Amino acid sequence: MTEDRAIIIFIIGILCLILAAGIVIFDFLIRRRSLKRMYAMIQSAMDGTFQAGLYDESLFASVENKLAEYIATSQVQAVKTAEEKEKIKTLIADISHQTKTPLANILLYTELLKEEGLGNNENRELLEAQAKKLDFLIQSLVKMSRLETGILIMHPEKNEVSAFLEEAGDQYAALAQEKGLYLRVLWQEAEGISACFDPKWTQEALGNLIDNAIKYTETGGVTVRVKAYELFVCIEVADTGIGIAEEEQAKIFGRFYRSAQVADGVGVGIGLYLTREILRQQSGYIKLVSALGEGAVFSMYLPVANGSE
Repeated sequence: MTEDRAIIIFIIGILCLILAAGIVIFDFLIRRRSLKRMYAMIQSAMDGTFQAGLYDESLFASVENKLAEYIATSQVQAVKTAEEKEKIKTLIADISHQTKTPLANILLYTELLKEEGLGNNENRELLEAQAKKLDFLIQSLVKMSRLETGILIMHPEKNEVSAFLEEAGDQYAALAQEKGLYLRVLWQEAEGISACFDPKWTQEALGNLIDNAIKYTETGGVTVRVKAYELFVCIEVADTGIGIAEEEQAKIFGRFYRSAQVADGVGVGIGLYLTREILRQQSGYIKLVSALGEGAVFSMYLPVANGSE
């Protein structure tokens, strides 16, 4: 009798183990199926082929259903975002187109006033300066909007740094000479050094730095040199100008920020912001070292070009 009871208990134990194993396997299969379905949902969302009607709560747990709702909502938001971006793109194009002709006419009439000697010199110069400032502001706003909305896409590729610097030096030499400043662009030191960058927009970024350096320097001048590191190529723009106080150094890269000490000068406070964004979109960055009254050194870091990158 005792042996029979032991056998029965043993059999019951075996059955319990089998049942437990079956439950574990069944649960594993259910979870695996759910994970596969969720994976398929996410993949279809990434591919743009997701259809909410293919999934219902009878097939999935509530968490899977919520995931389907989330993906469907995200797709709607993505479509709306794309539509808004297209509207902004059109608006920017319209602003650029509609303002181009009036500004060109203003500048043309200013030149005619000069040639015909109408009005006094001070008024003519003021009109010309304001027209150029308005043109610069509109162009800067258009560039900024394109960067922020993703309309403007960088195309970084392998480029020689020396030719890039030589072009920048030629472009700003006359401006420095007008102020009686030196502009030393040591492009020869960059021979044989390559970096990965978009030439057009990186030239814009470097130009902003050189222009600012000349603008805020009264004696001495500006030096541009290159330093090569393992992962980055650094282009330094060093000036002997007014310098930047430590408490302002984090603010100057913000949109429309103007320091109190240069508030009366030419500029709208967009150049450094554009420079930072142009570098950021190319996996680069900008660094500043300065002290009030001791000049400033702005350093542009561009990724090293490896192979044909």
